[in-house]
Amino acid sequence: METAAPTLNVEAQIARSPWQIFWRRLKRRRIAMVGGVILIVLYLVALFAGFVAPYHYERMDRDRYFHPPIWPKLSGFRLVVPRYEQLPGDFVYREVPDDIQPVHFFVHGDKYPLFGFIPASIHLFGSDDNHPVYLFGTDQFGRDIFSRLLYGSQISLSIGVVGIFLSFTLGLIIGGISGYFAGATDTVIMRFCELIMSIPALYLIISLRATFPPGMSSSQVYAMIIIILSCIGWAGMARVIRGMTLSLREQQFVLAARALGQSNFKIIVRHILPNTLSYVIVAATLSVPYYILGEVVLSFLGVGIQEPQASWGNMLTAAEDVQYLQNYPWLLAPSAAIFITVLAFNFLGDGLRDAADTKSL
Repeated sequence: METAAPTLNVEAQIARSPWQIFWRRLKRRRIAMVGGVILIVLYLVALFAGFVAPYHYERMDRDRYFHPPIWPKLSGFRLVVPRYEQLPGDFVYREVPDDIQPVHFFVHGDKYPLFGFIPASIHLFGSDDNHPVYLFGTDQFGRDIFSRLLYGSQISLSIGVVGIFLSFTLGLIIGGISGYFAGATDTVIMRFCELIMSIPALYLIISLRATFPPGMSSSQVYAMIIIILSCIGWAGMARVIRGMTLSLREQQFVLAARALGQSNFKIIVRHILPNTLSYVIVAATLSVPYYILGEVVLSFLGVGIQEPQASWGNMLTAAEDVQYLQNYPWLLAPSAAIFITVLAFNFLGDGLRDAADTKSL
């Protein structure tokens, strides 16, 4: 009796690279993929903040302080926004019946620099001044919280990515040098790292911030905060990379490169450090929230990004007043954005860590 040949698994015959295996493992972590999608959306919105935001972050509506959120409604086949009038009392508003205005898309409005340097004035949506679209309400100065939240994301989200890039680049190079050369070089570098790590980060940041000239612009303060966060964040990464380099420096491929006469710098950069990237990517993803929270804390304490520039930290200063918090809960919108961002980074970081673990399924 003739037996059928066993069916070969075509997928098993395909040779996969380590990155393909990593991506396949990551796709199985649904919660990590959700976190990644959320972060992609957040960074895209931050990139086009001026276009998506209906108003400029400095625009004040002096007739609508502490205005509650105004959401468009569906009337027939179009979106309309109602008009509110202020009642006697402390910023109490009510909707005016049968007074609506359609919401228009791709409208001209406040000018803004697209991508930071292209002059533009087209906004995704908007309405006339008598029927504003305040999705998250207004603050104590009559500024649209939704627009300020989008503009603030440009600072709060980018400061984590830029800070991680600088600190991890520094940590990779210094840690690689320390582990590769060992001996006295390793001793000096590691003692310096321990000195930096022994200093409380928050107090160091506040102390250094106090040395800034009082007339610095928000962009200059932004750059200095990134530099400070990077200068105190590289030491931990350098210690880990140093330990990994100590084990990699005796591997066959490193010994072969050394025997071929390659320079020490080329061996470190081209052969040792690339073998630490799986750890670096995971660690960077998990560390970004700490940089974001560092900027938030500084701005909340009044030593970071200053008014009228928007950041999630200085937007939360209005929530310090308990009366504001009780009567105008929409002032907490930046805290919700911070919570979602940090949670998404942690979800993605946990998924990356599991995907990089060769022992996991």
